Amino acid sequence: MEFDWTIFAPLFAHTLTFWWIILPAIFLGLIVGAIPGFSAANTIIILLPMTLAMEVENGLVFMVALYCSSRMGAGIPAILVNIPGTAGAAATPLDGYPMTKAGKGQQALAISFVSSTAGGLLTTILALLAMPWLAQVAFYLHSVEMIVVMLFGISLIATIAARNTLKGLIAGFLGLMIGSIGADHIYATPRGTMGFLELYDGVPLIPALVGLFAVSEAFLVIEGQSIISDKGQTLMRKARWAETFEGVRIALSKWWHIIWTSIIGLVIGVIPGAGASIASFVAYQQSRTFSKTPELYGTGHIEGLIAPESANNGVTSGTLVPLLVIGIPGGATAAIMLVVLQYHGVTVGPELFIENPELAYGVFTAMAVTYLLMIFTILPLARYMSQVTMVSTTYMAPLIIAFTLVGSFVPREYMFDMYLALAFGVLGYIARKTGYHTAAILIGVILGPLLEQYFLRAMKMSQGDVMTLFSSRLGNVLWVLLFLSIALPYLLEYRRNRRR
Repeated sequence: MEFDWTIFAPLFAHTLTFWWIILPAIFLGLIVGAIPGFSAANTIIILLPMTLAMEVENGLVFMVALYCSSRMGAGIPAILVNIPGTAGAAATPLDGYPMTKAGKGQQALAISFVSSTAGGLLTTILALLAMPWLAQVAFYLHSVEMIVVMLFGISLIATIAARNTLKGLIAGFLGLMIGSIGADHIYATPRGTMGFLELYDGVPLIPALVGLFAVSEAFLVIEGQSIISDKGQTLMRKARWAETFEGVRIALSKWWHIIWTSIIGLVIGVIPGAGASIASFVAYQQSRTFSKTPELYGTGHIEGLIAPESANNGVTSGTLVPLLVIGIPGGATAAIMLVVLQYHGVTVGPELFIENPELAYGVFTAMAVTYLLMIFTILPLARYMSQVTMVSTTYMAPLIIAFTLVGSFVPREYMFDMYLALAFGVLGYIARKTGYHTAAILIGVILGPLLEQYFLRAMKMSQGDVMTLFSSRLGNVLWVLLFLSIALPYLLEYRRNRRR
């Protein structure tokens, strides 16, 4: 598969003519991403008859623009009101929301927007340049390697536990136990379901996500008059356009951080089934590990906000690489795109780049154009979006609970999921009041079932031989890197103490 560089300039100019499709898709994606329970995948499913009725090129441009903007939209409520729109934004409020509480919501949104667009645009270009090699990642990363990748994200529990080891580990193991609820992967025997049929497929992610973060936060903010502190309110009243430009300047000054965390998202996105949630947690964990000031993470640290936002937008281009090159969709949205392509008689794979290169490369060109348009259309809104935090908790708390309960209902349309979100909200509220970290619980809920799935698959293929976890050369390299990433913070802390 060779590149014909001469097609890119006219292809880029041609893609710009679809601005009338891209702009509405951007704003729709922002709304969809910001509402918990909605996502690009289920929105595209709802609009599937419309995309099938379009010409194949128009339909792909619309889906790509919606996909990219929904990633950015998920970070908006995560930063402003501690509600991750999707699992891919679950790590964003760890440092984004503390910035908002300090009255820096406008800067936080600007940093998020710049990190998202820069990370997405960079990885789109890298995906075009390195497509033949990236497509091979899915062949080299099997169950053993994926287990280690999962452990990179789960090791963030140990990082959180560094502040209070006992409470951090208790929260993490509680999350892993909750994540194990459901029918097991071998005999389909129910575990911990307490007789509820709705839990046989496991604990649904959206109710757990919005309950632990949003509903518990709503219970907390009821106790005060405002989400943000008195000092933060003073800063918000004085906020002007300068704060938005300050956020842009701060984000651009961390350009190297944006680059390497977005590349993490790109590589993980290429792996079918991995997804943005794994990428954001791994990027956050690695960002903290190699930071000179790891103790600032979780308090409103700039790099702690940049890492997950760059990584989860880096995933977008990565998921499309295996779809177009080898015909394997990297995620739910990519799978729906495959349906549209097959409906129009387009065969994906290496032949697509030979027979119809304008369409194959046009997908990534549309993604690049979308990110370019997003930064000019969304960045000016940061000043006005941040004003949401000035609303009194008398009105804000009921609105948060109402929206999140509706979001919990949408994916499966079970009333049970709304009650489950409230239960997780109570659990999250008790955890916050007693000093346990809700993020550690959520990490276990999200990554625990995935780790179990890949572990059991590896055991089944090796007929129960545990040593198969160390049978891969690439896997062993990842094991060493995992050990170093866990040990490094303690070594650096020991070194700092020795210097003192």
